[in-house]
Amino acid sequence: MTTVTAQTVPTGAGDARVIWHPAARPRLVLALGHGAGGGVEARDLQALARVLPGHGVTVALVEQPWRVAGRKVAPAPKTLDTGWRGIWPAVAEPGLPVISGGRSAGARVACRTAGELGAHAVLALGFPLHPPGRPEKSRAAELLGAGVPTLVVQGGNDTFGRPAEFPEGVYELVEVPYGDHGLAVPKRAAIGQEEALEIVTSAVVRWTASLGHRPPG
Repeated sequence: MTTVTAQTVPTGAGDARVIWHPAARPRLVLALGHGAGGGVEARDLQALARVLPGHGVTVALVEQPWRVAGRKVAPAPKTLDTGWRGIWPAVAEPGLPVISGGRSAGARVACRTAGELGAHAVLALGFPLHPPGRPEKSRAAELLGAGVPTLVVQGGNDTFGRPAEFPEGVYELVEVPYGDHGLAVPKRAAIGQEEALEIVTSAVVRWTASLGHRPPG
């Protein structure tokens, strides 16, 4: 059994924290950032950190500097990008291809910075396609501009963008039926919460297996 470790990483936005969930025989690193309304304790991030190491993927859960500092409100997108750029050398240090990922605001960061950082792929959990009730304020350009293989995992009832609202593009989308923005499902839904999380982890396991072994850089 591998040991979970935490690493403090200085960035241009302050100190970030990387929580490592290592695979015994890693072939990929999956770096996952959190959203603007929560941290790495999010149910989907924790589920992936439990499951993926058993499939050869080391998971690095990344706490942005504003969370490490104890602030309750996320800073501007450019500051989030600065924090993400700062942690990249740490997650790339094992010398393996790195998937850049996150949920909500973290997914946007991953998409915006994928090209410049040389990400192997992007995992977008609960991508906030638009603010609730404001479909005209689309962020589709960020998603479509990632420039690398991308998987979107979206709740069927996500008010930040339901699956049917997403434009066609060079990405794969997996729907979590009944799921909200946090991929929580109602108690009366036809599937339970554990089943919903299994949809997430199974999709990511399959997708990471399909990515191949292109070397970093």
